[in-house]
Amino acid sequence: MADYRPGLNELPTYSVEEREWEIKIDANESSFNLPPLVQERLMNRLAGLAFNRYPDIGMKGLKEQIAGNFQLRSDNVLIGNGSSEILEKLFHAYGGGGRSIVFPAPSFSMYDIYAKLSESRAIPVQLESDYSLRPDKVLAAARDSAAKLIVLCTPNNPTGNAMEEQDIEYIVQQAGCPVVVDEAYIEFHGRSAVDLLNRYANVMIARTFSKAYGFASARIGYLIAAADIVAMLGKICMPYHVNALSLAGAEIIYQMRNEFAPYIQQTIGERRQLAAALEELPGVTVYSSVTNFLLVKFTQAGRVAAVLAEHGIGVRDFSSVPGLIDCLRISIGTPAQNDRVLKIITGCRERG
Repeated sequence: MADYRPGLNELPTYSVEEREWEIKIDANESSFNLPPLVQERLMNRLAGLAFNRYPDIGMKGLKEQIAGNFQLRSDNVLIGNGSSEILEKLFHAYGGGGRSIVFPAPSFSMYDIYAKLSESRAIPVQLESDYSLRPDKVLAAARDSAAKLIVLCTPNNPTGNAMEEQDIEYIVQQAGCPVVVDEAYIEFHGRSAVDLLNRYANVMIARTFSKAYGFASARIGYLIAAADIVAMLGKICMPYHVNALSLAGAEIIYQMRNEFAPYIQQTIGERRQLAAALEELPGVTVYSSVTNFLLVKFTQAGRVAAVLAEHGIGVRDFSSVPGLIDCLRISIGTPAQNDRVLKIITGCRERG
């Protein structure tokens, strides 16, 4: 019988119901494919790719583009398989052996899994009833546990709200350890903590191409941080860990990111309209969001999710998760999709 590593059997699995939904709004993906001009440029780029060669191990082209946008150097940028891989590497780099890592809860479920995988001590800081995160609680938890890393998710998934910029800076300023700001949804919010990089050596910013840029299939993200942090993280990344197709696509997308602005603005507008309409329904609470999704509390949320599923609509059901009881997370779809979702939920509410 296989003798697996102790604790592996108890490790939770990141799971999303794999089903061919007619309307798939359960994973916070973009409801739009790449803009036509971006697709054309990308296909032309791929046509000239040397598929028989390993990718550029230094990922120079993409790093230079990102660094130039932030007036930084290439050695301030780390590329990864989505920001998720980068966050996982941070847990391994700063955690391990009972070393503590602080992160908010409820938040991205993989933080706790990364802590377990890296044998780190997970220190979740509970959000307030309105899902805000108190800086003093974060700092107290970090101090009491002698934390080696603090993770801030803003805008936060799955709650949709963002931290105030002064609160982020206060934590960075007072923390006795590095702080990574997970900005997976920042393009929908527009208020980044990136300026802190110029003032504090212990801050890092993680971002992804999967959300606003609709490149989830390619799994690519990046970290911007001090050069010494990037160099250390590079030591625990596999050789050629980002494939050439994803790199080529990300370079085109980053060059042409202004092409995504109309999509982002439409998503924001649709989010506001859907939130306002849902708030009019009885037994429904819509939490403030600056992302491409809404966290919505229902009476009988499980029943609402089931009715939506009967109509081929997949949402993320958090109704039995501590801190998110009776809540569903609804990603913003196309206008037609959002109208259909609203119609079904309205009918469900009217029938009690």
